[in-house]
Amino acid sequence: MKDKDKKSAAAPEDEKLHISKSIFETSREMQEKADEEARLKREEAQRKYEERQKKAAEARDKRLEEERLELLRLKTGVIEESETIREEEPEVVKQTFFQKVGSFFYLNKWWLGIACVLVFIGGLLVYDYASRPRPDMIVLMIGKNNELGEMSDLQDYLSQFTPDNNNNGKKLASLYYIPYTGIEKEDFVNSVPQKLSAEMQNSESVIVIANKDIATAVTPEDTFVDLTALYPDNPHIEGYRFMLSDTDFAEKVGVAKEVVTDDWFIAIRKPQDLVYSKKENMQETYDRDFAVFDAIIQDLS
Repeated sequence: MKDKDKKSAAAPEDEKLHISKSIFETSREMQEKADEEARLKREEAQRKYEERQKKAAEARDKRLEEERLELLRLKTGVIEESETIREEEPEVVKQTFFQKVGSFFYLNKWWLGIACVLVFIGGLLVYDYASRPRPDMIVLMIGKNNELGEMSDLQDYLSQFTPDNNNNGKKLASLYYIPYTGIEKEDFVNSVPQKLSAEMQNSESVIVIANKDIATAVTPEDTFVDLTALYPDNPHIEGYRFMLSDTDFAEKVGVAKEVVTDDWFIAIRKPQDLVYSKKENMQETYDRDFAVFDAIIQDLS
């Protein structure tokens, strides 16, 4: 009796297990069926795609073959015109004004960028030139003497004799200091030969303050005016030179007397044809600046 009851109690559990297995199997079968259908659809889609590609390739090959044969007929003179081969004209895309402007800037952005940089630099140079003080006169100082050329009041001393030639209400004599030594290597490092050549070959300045080293760069007798006839009784005159060491020049320009050694002098250039200027232009500068040169001679004598 007890065994029968045990069998009766176990029966429902077996039925539940069988039902659970059936549900899982059914679900699995349905999933497998869905996967199979999806696979078949993918294969069908791939087959149709390959057929379209094959037909397109066949059509293209056929068209190319027809065009080749048509071109051959044209070349051999069998036909004069072809309905198959035609030159395709590019489609013109209409653009609005703003689209054209945008395209222009896009296609030329690098060149426009470079142009903007150049314009900016040019503007700075123009501004610098326009705002720079315009001298009424230029005096050259040729010879290495940093105390005299860079730390003295020489430019202020010269300016007091200078008239207002450019009519700007100010009197300014600009001192161009060229530290010439005659030593090739040292002068080359400081770009002195280029500066000296540029200034001596233009007519913007005729008054020169220099020392003995200048005789290695120019021929003084051909370059400067002989002052003996202009100042016959002046004890500081030696040919083309007005010597500065025995005058109060050092005191007036604010340097120690030993700074102005006995080879420093002031001279004035002869008007003559130059590389960058004609004799007539240099004569105008000479006639204008000689009064200043004479005033300096009189002040130091």
